[in-house]
Amino acid sequence: MTTLRKELPYILIALIPFIYLAFIWNQLPETIPIHWNGKGEIDGYGSKIDLLGTVSMLSGLSYFLILVFPKIDPKGKLNGMGYKLNQIRILLTTFMSALSIYIIYNTQQAESQPTIAFALIGLLFAGLGNYFKTIKPNYFIGIKTPWTLENEEVWKKTHLFGGKLWFIGGLLIFILSLIIPDNYSFYVLITVTVIISILPIIYSYLEFKKLKA
Repeated sequence: MTTLRKELPYILIALIPFIYLAFIWNQLPETIPIHWNGKGEIDGYGSKIDLLGTVSMLSGLSYFLILVFPKIDPKGKLNGMGYKLNQIRILLTTFMSALSIYIIYNTQQAESQPTIAFALIGLLFAGLGNYFKTIKPNYFIGIKTPWTLENEEVWKKTHLFGGKLWFIGGLLIFILSLIIPDNYSFYVLITVTVIISILPIIYSYLEFKKLKA
């Protein structure tokens, strides 16, 4: 009962897209748009069941994985993060739920507004970056390279560096997504994502070599 009470907020957040989908289910045609290009133009169609599968993968599966990872972490470090881990779980569950709602809403529109999705992703990156420095060494969450997993000091330094990078990069994506044209926003998202993903990997290698020198 105690476990269910603790999980209830996460469960309720994860269920919101399913409730929304159930509410509009009968209003949806059998064939609906399920994919849009970077300009927000529809370029793929599917059935309502496909939409249910998408929501299940985003909101349902993400909740399940975030729940399971701390339980199967062989180092047991994730559970040691305490309330910080709970905050990360809330952030990820809320993002996946919001993204699912955005996708469901778009199935009723002639075209989508990708800048909203890009802005949400930017906020997610910034939010995660804010928590990077609190993530303990583990095999599931964080910047997992051969060098961060090999040395705890490298893990700490890489996540401190990566956290600042993800926070700044996320805010940059969020701001630019709201003020520049959609087609440019897509390239900003891709470019910034590549940069904040690759630089911490390089940084972890350089820090590891420095410690071994």
